[in-house]
This record gives sequence, C-alpha cells and structure tokens, in this order.
Amino acid sequence: MNKNNHPFVMTVKPGCYVWCSCGESKAQPFCDGSHGPTGMRPVFVEITEEKQVAWCGCKTSAGKPFCDGSHAKLA
Repeated sequence: MNKNNHPFVMTVKPGCYVWCSCGESKAQPFCDGSHGPTGMRPVFVEITEEKQVAWCGCKTSAGKPFCDGSHAKLA
C-alpha cells in the first residue's frame, strides 16, 4: 500500500469523486482501478458545492475519505 502521510488539500467543484482507499492508485487521492488485487474498494463521494477539502492520504482516517488528522499519529 502506497500511503501518503499528509492529506491532499484541494478546491473541488461540484461533482462525483472516487477516492482511493487502497493506496495503490497512481492518481492519488483518486482511484485509477489499481485496487483490483487488493480486495479493497474505492469510496464514492458527491460534492454539492465548490469547496476546499482535505482528502485522506494515509488511508487511516476514521472520517474516510476526508482527513481527520490520523496521519499525525503515524511513525
């Protein structure tokens, strides 16, 4: 699993997003279909208004797909 110990902070427009939950995607923080052999599945999110979000990069957030600061506890 390729994890990033920091969130991916970005401004997103309204629409549907597919967050990578396995860490294997080369298009982080979004899914590129690499999860196939992992048995994990992406998380589908609908954003209804333009806003800044922090997508979880460490994949351990309790608030998946958004960052809750869990990365600060990782070594």
